[in-house]
Amino acid sequence: MPYAAGVDVGSTQTKAIVVDESRTIVGRSLIDTGANVVSAAERAFAASLQDAGLEDYEVGFVVGTGYGRYKVEFGDAQITEIVCHARGAAAMFPGTQTVLDMGGQDTKAIRIKPGGDVVDFCMNDKCAAGTGRFLQSAAAALGLELEELGPTALRGQRPVSISTTCTVFAESEVLSWLARGKRIEDILLGVHRSIGSRSFGLLRRVGIESEVTFTGGVTRNEAMVEVMNDMLDTTLNVSEESHYMGALGAALFALERVPHGAASGEEVRA
Repeated sequence: MPYAAGVDVGSTQTKAIVVDESRTIVGRSLIDTGANVVSAAERAFAASLQDAGLEDYEVGFVVGTGYGRYKVEFGDAQITEIVCHARGAAAMFPGTQTVLDMGGQDTKAIRIKPGGDVVDFCMNDKCAAGTGRFLQSAAAALGLELEELGPTALRGQRPVSISTTCTVFAESEVLSWLARGKRIEDILLGVHRSIGSRSFGLLRRVGIESEVTFTGGVTRNEAMVEVMNDMLDTTLNVSEESHYMGALGAALFALERVPHGAASGEEVRA
């Protein structure tokens, strides 16, 4: 049975997915990227193989994606993360027409055709505002763990207005609101709404078509999902695999390059 893999090297985390010929996910891994990008790619791939119970020689083709895709030195090809997120989203949610990918250092809005071909896209262009890094700055300012941000923000009732467009000043603005007696819950809700507004602006630039699929690491933040649902007046497609969507798309491209690979256009089974 042929297997294929995708390795998505992000600025914060590196993800790897292994699929079999029926496009079923058989192995996955998620690790912190750290300073050594080459090592991160190798470790993520090795961990996904271990999860799948496979040896590296059993994987017929590997595609690297993400900002560090050219550091996947053992890979057979490199494909941009925009194309891979589009392909992964369309495979996981076949009705997808718009993709919102929110990662550690950038956010992308992507409009796609059925099957995952990219029609248009745009990225945030003001520092890392509107990204996971912005959330990290807020967490640092308030002395919270990243996992606490979503549940805390959901308790907010009167969100403050966050005006800064740069993570460098985000911590100062958060502390300023805290000094003025604002509740942490309301400050964090304001942070999430600020990010949501910037993401909504990106989506409007490419054209918002339903269905909308949310991908990237920030999909694990339930407050961010709720804020985007409210702003878009819809229910975003989100799954347990949303964090892995770029790696999934890369793995599906890789599968097409393996002899006797599965035909494209079929739904992925997680």
